[in-house]
Amino acid sequence: MPFKKPHHTLERSCIKKMDNDKFEIGPRGLNIVWGNDSRYWKIPENEPAELIQVSWLEVTGVVPITNPKIYTVSFEVRVKERGFGWEGTDVLVMAKIGKKGKYKFKVNSLSPGQNIVIPSEPLEIPVENPSDLHFGLYEVWSGKWKGGLEIIRAVVQPVT
Repeated sequence: MPFKKPHHTLERSCIKKMDNDKFEIGPRGLNIVWGNDSRYWKIPENEPAELIQVSWLEVTGVVPITNPKIYTVSFEVRVKERGFGWEGTDVLVMAKIGKKGKYKFKVNSLSPGQNIVIPSEPLEIPVENPSDLHFGLYEVWSGKWKGGLEIIRAVVQPVT
């Protein structure tokens, strides 16, 4: 039996470049740590990815930026009513230019029953030269188990 990687690797076909240099990234267009393990995640076709339970939340993506502008990064998420482990836990949306760039981030909190776009304040990333924009949603510091999060999509778009 072939070895199955525990992590979901992004599928480029799930990254849509729209007009005006906007990218919409579906859940399957993201790298999800433990995403291939059904004990931790459900990642169906054309539906939100559902976090069953993890203590290490790391969901990342990358898009090629060709036009120098200021871009924002956001995630549209939903926390189910029975979501757990979010109280008092900070969730970070982070982004950087290139693999060696310095991360910028915004801190957010999530609550059960909430549909929200995070970060609540724009995370603006200036892009001066064509490069890859790396971004992610993280909660890897508390060690708490958490679950009930649905990732609907990520969006990278220029500031208008």
